[in-house]
Amino acid sequence: MSDAVLAAYRDSIDNIDAALIYMLAERFKITQAVGAHKAEHGLPPADVDREARQIERLRALAAGAKLDPEFSEKFYASSSRK
Repeated sequence: MSDAVLAAYRDSIDNIDAALIYMLAERFKITQAVGAHKAEHGLPPADVDREARQIERLRALAAGAKLDPEFSEKFYASSSRK
């Protein structure tokens, strides 16, 4: 593999990383807004049924994308409890 090919791969990885960071930042803003909305309206902080559906959905998406379903579940657990 030439240095130019490696550099192109790395540029693509850097672009993907940047997109992921911006998408995660937006996701965290929305989950914080969900939490504030729930608190303001006296809604319970957790929705166990929705969480179970989300985990099932994310695991299926991960499997379809050839990504470890455990990773998607861990991501969900660490990033959203709203």
